[in-house]
Amino acid sequence: MYSPKVGCGEDYTVKLVVELENAARLRASHFIFPQRPWLDLYGINVRPVPPFGSTSSKQFVDPALIHRVLPDELLFEIFSRMDPYTLGRAACVCRKWRYTIRNPVFWRSACLKAWQIAGVVENYKVLQLKYNGSWRKMWLLRPRIRTDGIYVSRNTYIRAGVAEWKISSPVHIVCYYRYMRFYPSGRFLYKNSSQKVKDVAKYLNFHASKADCVFRGNYTQSEDKVEAALLYPGTRPTVLRFRLRLRGTTQGANNRMDLLALLTSGVNDNEVSGPDEDILGIVERWEEDETHNPDVPAISHKRGLTPFVFVPFEEVETSVLNLPVEKMDYYVPG
Repeated sequence: MYSPKVGCGEDYTVKLVVELENAARLRASHFIFPQRPWLDLYGINVRPVPPFGSTSSKQFVDPALIHRVLPDELLFEIFSRMDPYTLGRAACVCRKWRYTIRNPVFWRSACLKAWQIAGVVENYKVLQLKYNGSWRKMWLLRPRIRTDGIYVSRNTYIRAGVAEWKISSPVHIVCYYRYMRFYPSGRFLYKNSSQKVKDVAKYLNFHASKADCVFRGNYTQSEDKVEAALLYPGTRPTVLRFRLRLRGTTQGANNRMDLLALLTSGVNDNEVSGPDEDILGIVERWEEDETHNPDVPAISHKRGLTPFVFVPFEEVETSVLNLPVEKMDYYVPG
């Protein structure tokens, strides 16, 4: 590993090639042992899995049945195809898997994919300057927008009903949701609906039809702050802007997103060419009260700002957010 200097972009570019070559050699090296001397106390039972293509010819018999049946090279390949959250669960199986999964190869690919907008060189700068060259530490501590599920904001308000016989004044609790699905490429999908999570998750993708009312936008991230914007097409094009803050209930969870501001404003017809244009690049520096269409005033919304809760795809059917109002009239995100 190298110790880069701040402001030397060329130095990073040159040394990045060496770093990538070192990472490639990890897959053809001998057993990868972490720098923990006390591992010797456990003996050979905690020996990490060798990477695919290991040059080791020494026979090793593991007492565990799964390790005797499943070749180490195949086990390593299985780990390399797991997402980071599945790797975390696999690390709880046994000591051998735990120390093998600490191999930086797994976490490096996950980090470069999660922050691909910043670019490879910028990610290596952050890695060295803030996380001491540890990809796993970077994955756990660096704020990151999750793409393996949907962020959901459940909002409720009270609407007055129709009084019958002038005896009572009924009220109704109305529930609606804001859905946001992010992609590593810097794009996201948004839908505002009264439908439950399990129903919206089926079509919240780029193949959704116009009847599904799924809108596309762009976002940028700086530390824990997220800026996002999308365009509502029509006779009076309207821009919807989000200012969000990432946080988590546990370290590395990134399962909450506070809605700091929700703004709408108008744009001129000559400013945008269509809904697929990068609208965020146009309105990113606008003021909160700025609008470019006098027929569409700039509004900073004060209602419907409940924090977003992350729901993984494997939990959309069982999430408590699917409960009807009569069973959960109010939800506290935490």
